[in-house]
Amino acid sequence: MFFIPTLPFLDSAVDFATISFIAALILLSLFSICFIFHLRFKSRSSRHLQNFNSLWTVRFLFVFFITFWALTELLRLPLFRRLYFYPLLPQLTVPQQANLCKVHLVLSLGFFEPGFLVTLLFLLDVSVKKSKPRSFFSVFFVLASCLPIFLLQVYFVFFPGSEIRFPEPFDRSWFVSWNSHDDKTVLCAYPLLSTILFGVFGAFFSLSFLLSFWRVISHVINKALRVRIFALALTVIVALPLQILFMGLSVFWTPDKTAFDGVALFVFLSTFMCAVVGEGILVIKPIADSLAAGEGGRGESCRGSTHDEWSLRPPLVDDARDGIGTV
Repeated sequence: MFFIPTLPFLDSAVDFATISFIAALILLSLFSICFIFHLRFKSRSSRHLQNFNSLWTVRFLFVFFITFWALTELLRLPLFRRLYFYPLLPQLTVPQQANLCKVHLVLSLGFFEPGFLVTLLFLLDVSVKKSKPRSFFSVFFVLASCLPIFLLQVYFVFFPGSEIRFPEPFDRSWFVSWNSHDDKTVLCAYPLLSTILFGVFGAFFSLSFLLSFWRVISHVINKALRVRIFALALTVIVALPLQILFMGLSVFWTPDKTAFDGVALFVFLSTFMCAVVGEGILVIKPIADSLAAGEGGRGESCRGSTHDEWSLRPPLVDDARDGIGTV
């Protein structure tokens, strides 16, 4: 274990910075939802936008996962719990406060983050397909993909050591800290078992993402779209391993150490970058292009040719055979 002195004012600064990033991400998500429903409503009155709107359910699910992942991260922050949560529930015991940390782990690493990563992969993969899957199948596929890691996280977080006794860092999801006034504060941690489970998920996801990335990039002929896809791939392939690495490093310190807060901030920022870049490239930009293409197609609707109607199809990537793009 590495020794770094505890600096209480820095701990609060890290929490405040994290809350600021969460607020910014929620605002971006609300903006994305407005974009999604704007296209949804506009497509009802314009046949040129009806094909553009085929993935609105999946995009909404993607933003939904990101939004609730951000809200779940608030449960981990002592500053937020002390100022806004505990005043509402002042009688919480230490075990009950510890359960908040366990709920954060299960929801964050077992459901919401895997959910938005799988949805990101689904949106990337479906962009090169001529036919779009039905909304029900898309949602079912995403939820079914998250179920195994969710159940495993529930088992190892809420029922640790039920059969095999592991060393403390393997199942430590919370830690009791005492301040100068002898007040107890429950701090959240990343148990090594949860990190290993998420690391296995991350390895399978990264492999699937790279395969999908190469399949998509082989269809791209537009330079602007290539830049966007490469930016998305670079962000995911770099940020996800860094998140897992920092989660693993966090076991070297107890959660009351300043070093742990710094590592936890890097864990958060890694996921934050994936969420922001994903919403920008897979939600906001494609919808903006679709609206622009729909407005352009409306002016030429009198021609009514089959080629004109097909050229308004808004995939994330260009079709290599038709040379069609939305940029």
